[in-house]
Amino acid sequence: MIIKILGTGCSKCNKLEENTKLAVGELGVNASIEKVTDFKEIMKYGVMQTPTLVVDEKVKAIGKIPSIEEIKKILTK
Repeated sequence: MIIKILGTGCSKCNKLEENTKLAVGELGVNASIEKVTDFKEIMKYGVMQTPTLVVDEKVKAIGKIPSIEEIKKILTK
């Protein structure tokens, strides 16, 4: 599983990354977490707000910080 956090490095982006790492750890899933800060790369996903959570190249959350529980649900679907 490849998880990407799209954002410029703001506090919300960092919080989403932290929550995602905790969710992955609690689930014990094999996943790599990448931070994408390059605006041109972010635009390739067609999103206008950050932070954005992308799982296996599918956008799952835009412009908000899902809770650890919400991220766990996203990852297990």
